[in-house]
Amino acid sequence: MIEGKKVNIRALEKDDIKKAIKWINDPEVIKHLSMVFPISMAEEEKWFDDYLKRKDDKIFAIDTKDGKYIGNIGLHKMDWMNRKVMLGIMIGEKEYWNKGYGTDAVKTTVKFAFEELNMHKVYLGVMGFNERAIKTYEKCGFVKEGISRDDFYKNGKYHDMVWMSILNEKN
Repeated sequence: MIEGKKVNIRALEKDDIKKAIKWINDPEVIKHLSMVFPISMAEEEKWFDDYLKRKDDKIFAIDTKDGKYIGNIGLHKMDWMNRKVMLGIMIGEKEYWNKGYGTDAVKTTVKFAFEELNMHKVYLGVMGFNERAIKTYEKCGFVKEGISRDDFYKNGKYHDMVWMSILNEKN
């Protein structure tokens, strides 16, 4: 387990997908994610089994300090040669939005990537209209690197993707 101030980051278990399936089929939760189609339990179970075989992806569960599972955070596309990794997060339990849980999960996971995995750079892409997430990432130390114009089609129109990163200044 990786301990933060408000959250604990732990291994994602197959039982967690029972709750996650509810989140990824909720239009409000996935509004800012790349998901488009509804996902069945069978598809999610297959995804989990395939995920366990991947070496460049690690997805964790986010728990509150009292053990409530509220979301997922992942380190994707681990590039060991260039010491960089892509971050992704989803807080699925809406009552935990805007209360600092996502910020703490990001800070805790970035610290883990730098201190335990010896990564030099953590980067991410965020939809340009997701101002809440951009502010959260900036609060965590991420800076905007660039914009991919009209990079993502969602809700009937194209959106920019904002690319952000944080560097490990210690290495």
